[in-house]
Amino acid sequence: GNGKLGRGGGSIYRRKDGRWVGQYEVDGKRRYIYGKSRKEVATKLTKAMADKDAGMVFDAGSLRVGDYLDGWLDSIRDTLRRRTWTRHEEVVRLHLKPSLGGIRLDRVNALQIQSLYRAKLDCGLSPRTVRIIHTTLHKALKQAVKWTLLPRNIAENVDPPKVPKKEIRPLSEEQVKRLLQAAEGDKLQALYVLAVHTGMRSGELLGLKWEDVDLEGGTVQVRRS
Repeated sequence: GNGKLGRGGGSIYRRKDGRWVGQYEVDGKRRYIYGKSRKEVATKLTKAMADKDAGMVFDAGSLRVGDYLDGWLDSIRDTLRRRTWTRHEEVVRLHLKPSLGGIRLDRVNALQIQSLYRAKLDCGLSPRTVRIIHTTLHKALKQAVKWTLLPRNIAENVDPPKVPKKEIRPLSEEQVKRLLQAAEGDKLQALYVLAVHTGMRSGELLGLKWEDVDLEGGTVQVRRS
């Protein structure tokens, strides 16, 4: 039987195969919601109608990964540092859309994602870069779950490549002497001297200001990076 649900025009019915279907309209287009029981569909339908009234309409059934990622990038544009957003945008454009863009969002599976990472490693990308691809995709799909477009984040079932730890090989005494001789008179000479003698990180060195230096006491304080 066809049961009407309120004024919003949503209705619930049962198909011949036993599945329950909720139907409602957005801008003259019919949308469908599926479930195993009438109650499950009624709950989903109530939420969908509320989202519709709030202007949050998604049709995950026909939404492609590429279109979703474009929408996601657009929605987070003002919530991140410009550099972070640009990196996400590049990953989406260069790596995610060419391989996953045409797949339906609700049909993406772990094997497709794992295969993407494998293909990227095989064509010469570093494990670190592939991890950045993974981070971007994971973040995008996490938002899709929040927006109730997906029941779970499939990227959590995929293992990104391990990044090998690089062994640090410090300069020998002889190499240090040669470096400091070569740096003599260079406008960054003080930077090289500090780097060699203090072991500070490059970000800490570049963050130094005159007020951090006590020339008489012979000390430098790291206050920012």
